[in-house]
Amino acid sequence: MVFKWCIHCVSSILQMCFIGLESEEMNRGLILKFENLVQLRGVCRQLRTLSHRRVYRAQWEPVQSSAQPVRSVLLYPQLWQKDKLISVALSQCRQLATKEETKKKKKKTPVTKGEVEIRQKMTVEELAQAMGKDIDHIYEALLYTDIDLDSVEPDSILYEDHIKLVVKKSGMKFKSAKLKEEKERVNTDAVKRPPADPAALTPRPPVVTILGHVDHGKTTLLDSLRKTQVASMEAGGITQHIGAFLVHLPSGEKITFLDTPGHAAFSAMRARGTHVTDIVILVVAAEDGVMQQTVESIQHAKNAGVPLILAINKCDKPEADPERVKKELLAHDVVCEEFGGDVQAVNISALKGENLMVLAEATVALAEMLELKADSTGLVEGTVIESRKDKGKGPVTTAIVQRGTLRKGCVLVAGKTWAKVRFMFDENGKAVEAASPGIPVEIMGWKEVPSAGDEILEVESEQRAHEVVSWRTYAEQQERMKREVEVIEAKQKEHRMEYEKKQQKLAHLTWRQRKAVLYKANKHLMFSRPKERTEMDKNVLSVIVKGDVDGSVEAVLNILDSYDADDECKLDVIHFGMGDISETDINLAEAFNGVVFGFSVKANESIKQLAAKKGIKIKLHNIIYKLIEDLKDELNSRLPPSVVENIIGKNKIPVAGCRVQKGLLDKKMKFKLIRNRDVIWKGSLSSLKHHKDDVQVIKAGMDCGLSLDKYLEFSIGDGIICYEEKEVQQTTSWDPGF
Repeated sequence: MVFKWCIHCVSSILQMCFIGLESEEMNRGLILKFENLVQLRGVCRQLRTLSHRRVYRAQWEPVQSSAQPVRSVLLYPQLWQKDKLISVALSQCRQLATKEETKKKKKKTPVTKGEVEIRQKMTVEELAQAMGKDIDHIYEALLYTDIDLDSVEPDSILYEDHIKLVVKKSGMKFKSAKLKEEKERVNTDAVKRPPADPAALTPRPPVVTILGHVDHGKTTLLDSLRKTQVASMEAGGITQHIGAFLVHLPSGEKITFLDTPGHAAFSAMRARGTHVTDIVILVVAAEDGVMQQTVESIQHAKNAGVPLILAINKCDKPEADPERVKKELLAHDVVCEEFGGDVQAVNISALKGENLMVLAEATVALAEMLELKADSTGLVEGTVIESRKDKGKGPVTTAIVQRGTLRKGCVLVAGKTWAKVRFMFDENGKAVEAASPGIPVEIMGWKEVPSAGDEILEVESEQRAHEVVSWRTYAEQQERMKREVEVIEAKQKEHRMEYEKKQQKLAHLTWRQRKAVLYKANKHLMFSRPKERTEMDKNVLSVIVKGDVDGSVEAVLNILDSYDADDECKLDVIHFGMGDISETDINLAEAFNGVVFGFSVKANESIKQLAAKKGIKIKLHNIIYKLIEDLKDELNSRLPPSVVENIIGKNKIPVAGCRVQKGLLDKKMKFKLIRNRDVIWKGSLSSLKHHKDDVQVIKAGMDCGLSLDKYLEFSIGDGIICYEEKEVQQTTSWDPGF
């Protein structure tokens, strides 16, 4: 019975294959030839006959069927060589059956006939795919809208109301597609530890910030304290960078000083310095008194809640008046002890080193009153004071440790970068093994340069550092995308309103007339070359800013943020960064027709030659106000020249003749007719005569007769002014505060 059942199955399968040859799809899947199937069908009939007679394979002999004498077939051994053919047929049938079962198992998404899923901001091509139509069908449907088809491409974005109208005109219904809800990401950011147990706290050195107006002697004061010559190394004698130094006093006390620049351009850096400091020493020159940056420094200290010590400098000068300084400070709520306040005032001379120890003792005494302590155990917490990219050391930061003890091998995170500490150096460049709270240190091992002011946190491993940086990068991207979407939507709304206004103006015209009007309006752009289009935007200055350290770049960008003369010349910062001028900067400047400004950086000869070859300007400066002056000159050069009338001579006309009262009349120049202080004519002279002779020039005091190039009746008392027009270079109205 089993044998009979197998034979029956094989025969049925092969019969299905034979019948299925009529189907084009089955015919492509099978590799058997028609004649082979015929032979196989005959074999199957013999197998069925043998099964009815219950004959075993071992007893098979040549048999002639009485029922079919004509079509009888002998089962010779060569017929059984068809086994391979049968196995191929079975495998093909099995494969087809498996495919059919797989298709049935697949869950088909139910599609409502004539219903289209739409979403906002679909392109023409996407809408065509969603509707199952070609792009031409969409174009035809758009004829019923106010869209200009000449400007529509397959990748053009359509508004939602236009999408709905196209679907309706196509006889379909629409439904809004469900937005994919993005899985909320788990916050893996690093945070500060909870406050430490007061019993575990140990004393630490105070962090002192020197603030004050430019040239009031802040850097000279630090030089005298640490016996170095920093000011002589600074360009122009102005401190350009923020630095941290540890000063050892003769009494054995340690004080960490932050040297912040006093220039107006670095107000952001000064503000950052006060947020990591414990005490502010306000330096005021005795002969100058309270200045603009002095007031700003006082405000920074108040915002940070940091106590002040007043250092009245340059008291050795004859014109010094310390008492006037103290009285001026009263107006800014800085009350010295002698006036009943709590601010210590020390008269010093930083240049001669007078009373410096008194100032140091006042600082130590105030620090003792503040009881400055920190936890020197556990994970490190600190702040980046300055960062830069060093050619030999790579990304380097100057930082102050605020909690824990920093050692080699620690894994740190700051901003969107991390570091495994390779080396640490003190302010003198000497390698150190550890840095406790309150100690400034230079750190090597950063993957990228962090920003000055970034919070430093130690994490358990490099894997954890990657998690923190990945989360912060993701969070910043989400915030940026949110802002960009808001800007895009606002721009789209603005463009939509402009488009509707234009359409309203052209609504009374036919589509052919509209096309003609638009063609005339844009004709000058269509036929202009790319170079000519660039020249049309001549009043745009694209700049690239490169600086030696992060703080310098930030200071320059802060000044550029105050630019408020876009109506005269647009200022566009296309790139900024740290390090020397590179080939990438030159190529970028060439693409945007820009200028490269470098602050305390260099450009090697090959870069200069490349820039000269491409016609790119490189402006290198070491003093920030010189850089800004150069930038203003560049802006002025982009402004179109203004025409100024230069009066050469004028006269009064009694009837037809005239007498030159001042200057001269030159027939080649331009003239204007003044009547009752109003200009009633401008143009040229058709003739100029002295007596009966034609002349070119009439000087002051001479009589002449003249006629205009336009018929005009003169009145007694009219005035004629001869003038020439000169192009004068305009200057920008932007005032950066220098």
